[in-house]
Amino acid sequence: MAKTYDLILTGGLVVNHDGEGLRDIGVSGGRIAAIGDLSQASAGETIDCRGLHILPGVVDSQVHFREPGLEHKEDLETGSRAAVLGGVTAVFEMPNTNPLTTSEATLADKVRRGSGRMHCDFAFWVGGTRDNAGDVGELERLPGAAGIKVFMGSSTGDLLVEDDEGVASILRNTRRRAAFHSEDEFRLRERLGERIEGEPSSHPVWRDEIAALRCTERLVRVARSVRARIHVLHISTAEEILFLEQHKDVATCEATPHHLTLSADDYARLGTLIQMNPPVRAARHRDGVWHGIGQGIVDVLGSDHAPHTLAEKAKPYPASPSGMTGVQTLVPIMLDHVNAGRLSLQRFVDLSSHGPQRIFGMARKGRIAAGYDADFTIVDMKRRETITNAQAGSKAGWTPYDGKQVTGWPVGTVIRGRRVMWDGEITTPSQGRAVEFSEALAV
Repeated sequence: MAKTYDLILTGGLVVNHDGEGLRDIGVSGGRIAAIGDLSQASAGETIDCRGLHILPGVVDSQVHFREPGLEHKEDLETGSRAAVLGGVTAVFEMPNTNPLTTSEATLADKVRRGSGRMHCDFAFWVGGTRDNAGDVGELERLPGAAGIKVFMGSSTGDLLVEDDEGVASILRNTRRRAAFHSEDEFRLRERLGERIEGEPSSHPVWRDEIAALRCTERLVRVARSVRARIHVLHISTAEEILFLEQHKDVATCEATPHHLTLSADDYARLGTLIQMNPPVRAARHRDGVWHGIGQGIVDVLGSDHAPHTLAEKAKPYPASPSGMTGVQTLVPIMLDHVNAGRLSLQRFVDLSSHGPQRIFGMARKGRIAAGYDADFTIVDMKRRETITNAQAGSKAGWTPYDGKQVTGWPVGTVIRGRRVMWDGEITTPSQGRAVEFSEALAV
């Protein structure tokens, strides 16, 4: 008797941990039930994926969706809309909201706001501070918690723990891998005079490569001293890549599409639109981060989607805020790099699906395997498109890649067996749920 599934994806090139090949995928109850030749099976819905690649659902483990408190820039609904339009099936959202996400109550409020309202699945980073350092071991295990995030360099928001002892007081109590914005606040304060009024190209001069490397060296030293695991976000310097190569036992790291795509040469054209913390730097640093991709030093990709309104970004530097949109363009920008030969499609899958699952311990996500959530990013590797502001699902309504032509495009987003996006259209009402993590489920 022929088997029946809720959904079958037919004829696609499945890219996964065991290679790439033509396979059908059967889905029942929101999870993957079978992989292989399902030509004799039937389903309530069938998606024809001939000519397309089926990837494990892409996870963006660093986004800022600004809710609560800054909803004029973005909110959980609009940010997650941009995510699924870009092929992203789950996001980890950052704690620098208003109020800050630093307690059980503020985390629960975000989970409540996101549940059934966000288009993709989600988790929320909890901010590590001096005040909650003794509680982080409990906070990181709460439902919906991605882990603990610490800002060692000042960025958007009021979370800052700049000194080694403050960081150590947090890491002594973590058991999961904690994430860090690594820029040396003491050097940033010393170099404030390096900023030039009206000249955003002075941003990487002020927040220089020494500030990044010095802080990452300090962070690794502290982590070793208290026997903790750390994750260094948005690596922006060639020197950090070489340093972290020697410390993979305690430290994982993330690269962003903008640090892999843009360089300091682009300030002349884009100005404050590419003002980020840590900054877009000289081309040699971009090349250095690519070295980290090629050598397997970089573990995951994150967009660091951090939207501001165009009016805010139009303020003269340094009054202009740091941050750009990115969750919707992560997949097309990186697929374009795949087509250009800078990395393989399997390496992209490792960075965007397997890596987050491996590092953060997501339960039932990050692989195409029986028993896992039926999360898929379906892409057309041959499709040529031009990224435009008009496509933006984000409330901010702009992208630094406006007008950029790319080859490789996300055509479908499937989350827990539901076709959420197809060919640029949202096809299912928002039903996002909190991601579960193995270390938080363990007794």
